Amino acid sequence: MRIAVTGSTGLIGSALVRSLRADGHDVVRFVRREPAAPDEARWDPRRGYVDPAGLAGCAAVVHLAGAGIGDHRWTAAYKKEIRDSRVIGTAAMARAVAALDEPPAVFVSGSAVGYYGDAGDRTVDETAPAGRGFLPEVCVEWEEAAAPAREAGVRTVLARTGLVVSGRGGAWGRMFPVFRAGIGGRLGDGRQYWPFISLYDEIAALRHLVVRPELSGPVNLTAPEPPTNREVTAAMGRVLHRPTLLAVPAPVLRLVLGELSQDVLGSQRARPARLLESGFVFRHPRIEDAIRAAVAHAEP
Repeated sequence: MRIAVTGSTGLIGSALVRSLRADGHDVVRFVRREPAAPDEARWDPRRGYVDPAGLAGCAAVVHLAGAGIGDHRWTAAYKKEIRDSRVIGTAAMARAVAALDEPPAVFVSGSAVGYYGDAGDRTVDETAPAGRGFLPEVCVEWEEAAAPAREAGVRTVLARTGLVVSGRGGAWGRMFPVFRAGIGGRLGDGRQYWPFISLYDEIAALRHLVVRPELSGPVNLTAPEPPTNREVTAAMGRVLHRPTLLAVPAPVLRLVLGELSQDVLGSQRARPARLLESGFVFRHPRIEDAIRAAVAHAEP
């Protein structure tokens, strides 16, 4: 297939491109600068511009672009960047897909389990309502921005991804050095649920969304049973053979991280109901499996 991918330089996007190309697919990478290679196409989400030639002949579009949630302190300016990079970019790509004479069969648009907000001990699947707070509000707008593609008759899937376990980047990539140094520990009381997915399973799940015609709308991309932060901490200690006796109290997290601490301390006991119902099989269903895979670099 010919497949267009945005966010191709990020952790998930770069792994997806490698995986698709390894299987012989033709991948078009959308970039926000002038194209420098034959496999690149230009887009400018701020101006709403998407080069239609890059989308021509594509069977699928996988849209993953967006500013990192944990890359900076949440100032008013960076919160705007988080929102705009998702909402404006998704709207631009969805409109471009909808305008094609021969649109792709599927538009997979990134989202996040942050949609559910702090759900405490309550299990949430794709039927659960949005939570309250900045991230849930962003996720709602982000998902709504994909509407032009859906309204044009393109099967549109909203990939609500959890914490991706990888040593290559993302939030987990920043955790590994801390735990290897022996100074890792639980965050707050550690009772909050952390919905995770290994990088291998994330890429396999995205590819599953592309080829399964029965899947549309929101789909949770998380392992079947999310662990608590205490359980994550213990698993990191076992795999890395390091002590995990330290803990970061909630007030300290709030002081250091500001509003971002709400996401770190929040609990999402998310379950991938639709993914499991569609027959997807996880290679790394347990948190320890995912951590060991990351340490062994058993990733796409």
